[in-house]
Amino acid sequence: MSDTVVETEVISDAVQLACRAPSLHNSQPWRWVADDRGLHLFLDRSRLMYSADRSGREAVISCGAVLDHLRVALAAAGWEAHVDRLPDPNHHDHLATVTVTPMDYVTEEHRRRADAILLRRTDRLPMAPAPDWESFERLMRARLADVHADLHADVLADEARAQLAETAHLTEALRLYDSSYHAELSWWTAPFEGGEGIPQSSLVSAAESERVDVGRTFPVTHGAERRPTVGEDRATVVVLSTDGDDRLDALRAGEAMSAVLLEATMAGLGTCIVTHVTELESSRRIIGGLLDRDARPQVLIRIGLAPSLEAVPPPTPRRALQDVLRFG
Repeated sequence: MSDTVVETEVISDAVQLACRAPSLHNSQPWRWVADDRGLHLFLDRSRLMYSADRSGREAVISCGAVLDHLRVALAAAGWEAHVDRLPDPNHHDHLATVTVTPMDYVTEEHRRRADAILLRRTDRLPMAPAPDWESFERLMRARLADVHADLHADVLADEARAQLAETAHLTEALRLYDSSYHAELSWWTAPFEGGEGIPQSSLVSAAESERVDVGRTFPVTHGAERRPTVGEDRATVVVLSTDGDDRLDALRAGEAMSAVLLEATMAGLGTCIVTHVTELESSRRIIGGLLDRDARPQVLIRIGLAPSLEAVPPPTPRRALQDVLRFG
């Protein structure tokens, strides 16, 4: 890659780890091409969701998350990533080109952050409040400053929580008769084996869903109700927003989302990305009105504490490496 020779195995391992990044309905809308100029990230249009994500904004956010995951994976392997975002103005789906240089040393924090990629799970169950939130928030903001200094992270106050919950319910109501949206959602949560979609083990029952006031309504599962001692969801909601609303803003928002998720995982906290309230422009405007600044909300994240003794759900499936990475 460029003037630095990197073994194919290093690139393959880094991309495979990076592809553990979260994406809308686990659609994994990315593809990678490695050549002598670098490692290139492209939006895979064949994997867009035309009902939930008509503009493709969330797909680009997902690609931003996989880009940050790649940077973390490379650092743990001893390589510093240099990212050129949107390198080709004539090719909008070419989102980034990554070149690398060797690092002087790999720290324990580099390794822990890469380990967090494998430990992270989307937790749709109700969570308890995060202990010592102030300390975590300081860590989160410091990490975001490293990733994207112009991105805003607002922690919603308790009084805004009720308005946020109303907006979440409004969004679901507006889609009640949207048959294409529900068909798309059902397809991505169908109980089949594969390398994509949301497995049944990651879904919640109707009773569990009712205890989470800010969450997407998925097809429900059946079984014993989990976390009865937690009660109603007490997770903190963080809103990531940008001043602008173009493709670069969405990409950088995805990188920041990745940074927050991994920082929370390293702190022993559970996370759940909330995107349905920003998929419709009407509800997105309402969320924007809850912020203290004129900004465009990109994604919301619930961050809380899950009981430490409960069983950890299996990781969600991922596409095979040969389906997402090509050496040119």
